Amino acid sequence: MDRPLDNEDQLIERIARAVPSSRGVARSHDEVRLGIGDDAAIVAPNRTTEWVLSCDASLEGVHFLAGSYPADSVGFKALVRAASDLAAMGARPRLFLLTLALPTKRTGKWLDEFLRGMGRAARQLGMRLIGGDTTRSPTVSISITVLGEVARGLAVRRSGARPGDILYVSGRLGRAQLGLEMIRQGATNASASDRRLLQAHLYPKIRIELGEWLARRKMATAMMDISDGLSTDLARLCAASGVGARLWAERIPRVKIPIARTGLLRKRRLDPLRMALHGGEDYELLFTVPRKNVRRLRSAPGFAELTAIGEIERGKRITLVGADGRAKRLDPGGWDPFRGE
Repeated sequence: MDRPLDNEDQLIERIARAVPSSRGVARSHDEVRLGIGDDAAIVAPNRTTEWVLSCDASLEGVHFLAGSYPADSVGFKALVRAASDLAAMGARPRLFLLTLALPTKRTGKWLDEFLRGMGRAARQLGMRLIGGDTTRSPTVSISITVLGEVARGLAVRRSGARPGDILYVSGRLGRAQLGLEMIRQGATNASASDRRLLQAHLYPKIRIELGEWLARRKMATAMMDISDGLSTDLARLCAASGVGARLWAERIPRVKIPIARTGLLRKRRLDPLRMALHGGEDYELLFTVPRKNVRRLRSAPGFAELTAIGEIERGKRITLVGADGRAKRLDPGGWDPFRGE
């Protein structure tokens, strides 16, 4: 009997078993320094530099609705979300490849706007397009391969967290989820104040400088970006490191829902804490720091936007401590395209 998959991790495991692959940490003399199982792969072309490579897909009907999203946002976000994996390793983005499949009706004005957004992202990130592929398709399909650069041995992986490390996040979580909910309510052509609330979802900013700083100074023991939600991505970091974690709900920086928006969004029953825990596409950094390094973190780029939200513990259990002091198990509740119903 052909059993369907329950989650994305099972799909990745099946692919890695079937296809000759580099998995995890490679041998010291191997040019592939890190294979399947992290935000990005690491290849060492020489004795001083490592290349960090990743790819990301953006599909119409899955990641965006071409009729509801500004085309320049689709292009901008497609590149930024791919480059976020480089920031999560502490790498500087350099080059990218683009595979673009389009229906004929999207090859005019829509394409021009899409490319304008992608070009803006490339300039902001300091990246250059070096090739790719194009074809026709019934719907828009985008695949981007990114390459970043980091000094050899400095790339930060998911697997280094140790009991006693302090767990940090950058930014305010759930903002992208709020933007998505607003788009569902038809807010893409709304007021200037609404457009500001949509920025985190349509035009996300990623923490390249912070990732580089943490890697260069060997401050973070483990790091990844929050693309699928804090609860889901923390579970992945803990699994890779073989540890558990304890979070304090009151310390998690969460989105603020403006009073003017509460009426229109009331039907969605939005809970800022739940959005912070399980809302995806924030692209903020989640990282662990040994206690001895916490004071040095004050010199980090954007330190005012960093928050200590918990601590790494022994075992494999992840718990959330509420305002009443009660701890309960925190299960992954973020985005997973293959999660069983």
